[in-house]
Amino acid sequence: MSVDTQEITKAVEKAKEVSKKRNFIQSVDLNIQVKDIDLNKPENRLNIDATLPNDPSPDKPIKVCVFAEGDLAVKSKREGADNVVDGEYLNRIAGDKRALKKLAKEFDFFVAQANLMPLIGRTLGAILGPRGKMPKPIPPTADISPILDTYRRTVRLRMRKSPIIGAKVGTEKMENEKIAENIASLLDILEENLEKGFANIASAYVKTTMGPTVKIKI
Repeated sequence: MSVDTQEITKAVEKAKEVSKKRNFIQSVDLNIQVKDIDLNKPENRLNIDATLPNDPSPDKPIKVCVFAEGDLAVKSKREGADNVVDGEYLNRIAGDKRALKKLAKEFDFFVAQANLMPLIGRTLGAILGPRGKMPKPIPPTADISPILDTYRRTVRLRMRKSPIIGAKVGTEKMENEKIAENIASLLDILEENLEKGFANIASAYVKTTMGPTVKIKI
């Protein structure tokens, strides 16, 4: 079942219109209420990294940290990774909970050279795991440029204890059509991952950071 992007575009346009101007660039957020889902069953919970067709955060780029050494570390720095962390640094802060939590909080996504995953699991697993931020392993020969590009267009869809899913889909400066494309993409992803597809979606709303919600006709 496809989503009518024209209806989504209308909702985005209205959300911007009813939002008061602020002295900062507001984000545009999608909020979804899910129904008929038993979240006591682990298989019904969601933790999805969803790649959007358009960068949802051009004003405040999504931050990606790469755990790497050697050539991959060099390439990651050259291609503009927000931070590159090697095994030596991880070992140095292994017992420093404050430093580990700061690292986990500072970045939106993590990518790791595959051979560093055991060390990451020991040092950061207890912190990154509950946040849904455990890194995706990649080989040391991976082309890091498209990986970074993908993550900078990615948002995380999580549903654990409450049947509500929220995600940033753009900013008030973005074209309405591009925001609508992002919303449509997320709705398609949810249709694939919810047990009953769109039948599990009770409602969907779009809003700016400080503005009121506007219902989307699905």
